[in-house]
Amino acid sequence: MSGSLLDAGAVIGCPHGGRASAATPPTAAVLIDGQAAVTAAHQYLVTGCPHIVDGVPTPCVSVRFSPDGATGVTVDGASVLLDTSAAQCLSAALVPQGPPVVQAAQRKVTVR
Repeated sequence: MSGSLLDAGAVIGCPHGGRASAATPPTAAVLIDGQAAVTAAHQYLVTGCPHIVDGVPTPCVSVRFSPDGATGVTVDGASVLLDTSAAQCLSAALVPQGPPVVQAAQRKVTVR
């Protein structure tokens, strides 16, 4: 699988316009253009999702990325995330609500 590595500054949103942000701080062991790399071990929370189903608010509240072992690249034992990594936005009841929207990621990588 190919794609660009995601970093802590990546802009990730739900398909309804909410904004996802990292709930767990990324490690600084690997830097991508000065930003810490993120892995499948990091959790993302969604805020501001306006999604409504049959008149009932059902906002996206989290993003779950699927670990992609195909890249073979890990940070602290967890697979790195790419802008092409499989993921799903979830409601509070863990109902899948669509894939997140990920803006293009950086390509420069620094390992410390």
